[in-house]
Amino acid sequence: MDHSHMNHGDVDMGHGDQPTCSMNMLFTWSTENLCIVFSSWRITSNASLIISLAAIVALTAGYEALREASRRYEMRLEQRVEGMTRQGRSAEEQTGRVFKAAFYGVQVFYSFFIMLLFMTYNGWIMLAVGFGAFLGYLLFGGSSATKSAACH
Repeated sequence: MDHSHMNHGDVDMGHGDQPTCSMNMLFTWSTENLCIVFSSWRITSNASLIISLAAIVALTAGYEALREASRRYEMRLEQRVEGMTRQGRSAEEQTGRVFKAAFYGVQVFYSFFIMLLFMTYNGWIMLAVGFGAFLGYLLFGGSSATKSAACH
C-alpha cells in the first residue's frame, strides 16, 4: 500500500517563529531542539540543560520518596489495625484501602511520566533518570532494591 500521501515525516510542533521540537526515535546525545515531555520544556542553552537535568534527577528521586511513603503508610496501617476490634478494624481497613489506592494511582501516573522522560531517547535525560533513581534509593529506599521499578 502506498502511504506517501500521508506525510508522517514533518511533524511541526513549533509555535510561529519558534524552532520545532526534535522527536528522536533513536538514541542520541544531541540537545538541539530538544523538548522534554512538553513543547514549553525546551532546551535552549547549556544552562537550561543543566537545570532540566537537575529537575529530572529530583523528580526521579521523588518517585522513590513516594514509594517509601506508601510502604510506611501500609506498615503504620497494619500496626493500627492489629489491636482493634473486628468492627473498628473493618472501618479502618476500608479507609486504608482508599488511601492505598490513591498512593497507587499517583505512583502509576508518576512512573509513566518518568517513562516519557526516558522515551526522549536522549542520553543526557536517560542518565539523569538513572541517577535520580540511584539517589532516590540512597535517600529514601528502606526496602529491597529487588522491588520492581517498572512503569506499572
